[in-house]
Amino acid sequence: MSGIVLYEKEGHKVVLFEELTPASAVQANQYLIVHAGEGILLDPGGHKVFSQLKRDVSAHLPPSKIRYIFLSHQDPDVVASINGWLLTTQAEALISKLWVRFLPHFGLDSKLEGRVVPLDDEGGELELGGCRFKILPAHFLHSPGNFQLYDPCSGILFSGDVGASLGQPYFFVENFEEHVKYMEAFHRRYMASRKACRLWVKMVRELKPRVIAPQHGAVFKDEMVERFLDWLEGLECGVDLMTETGFTIS
Repeated sequence: MSGIVLYEKEGHKVVLFEELTPASAVQANQYLIVHAGEGILLDPGGHKVFSQLKRDVSAHLPPSKIRYIFLSHQDPDVVASINGWLLTTQAEALISKLWVRFLPHFGLDSKLEGRVVPLDDEGGELELGGCRFKILPAHFLHSPGNFQLYDPCSGILFSGDVGASLGQPYFFVENFEEHVKYMEAFHRRYMASRKACRLWVKMVRELKPRVIAPQHGAVFKDEMVERFLDWLEGLECGVDLMTETGFTIS
C-alpha cells in the first residue's frame, strides 16, 4: 500500500506521502487523515504530484470521501494543485483569508471559488466524524498567514514548514544532533524571529503532541518532539540576524 502509516487505530488513520516530488523540485510531504470513513488532505502540493498522489490516496480512501483540503499557507508546493482536487472531489479547501484571492493565480476556476473557506487569524476547530481538530495560528513561521492542524485523535501536529528538513536520508528523526544540520539553515532564513518561534513553542507545549509532522523532511516522534521544541525556542532567526550592513545567515 502506498504511503507510510503514522497512526492507525479504531477507524482513525494518518498517512504520510513523501516520495512524490520530482528530483528537481524541493521535497514536500503530503498527509491524509482518515476518520469515520471521511478524509482531510493536507498540503496536497503542485501539479506534478497530483496524479500520483490521487492514486496513492485512493489506496486508503476514495477521493470522493475527502471532505476537507487543508492549506497551511500560500506557497506553490502547498496549493498549486488545488484546482484539480476541487474539480475531482466535493471537498472544501481551508486557507488563511490573506491568500484566498491568490488562488486564482494558481488556476483555480471561478466556479470552484465558493468551496474555499477563508480562515480568520485566530484559527479555530474543524470537525470530522466526531473528531475535533484544532486549527492553530502559526503566523510568520514562515508565512504571514500560516496555519497548522493538530489531530487530537492521533496526537499528531501537522506543523507545515516548522520543523522542516532538507536532504536527510531517513523518514524519522533518531539522532537529533545529527539532524540539526538538515534544518538549521532553513529555519534561520525562513522563520521570522525568535519571538515568533518562542510563542509557537509555548502554544505547542500546552498541546503535548506525540508527533510533529512537518511539510518537508523527517518526522519527530516521542522524545524527539521535546528536543526539537527546546532547539527552536532558543534559535535566532529571520530579523534577529539583520544588521546595519545586511542580513547574516551563518
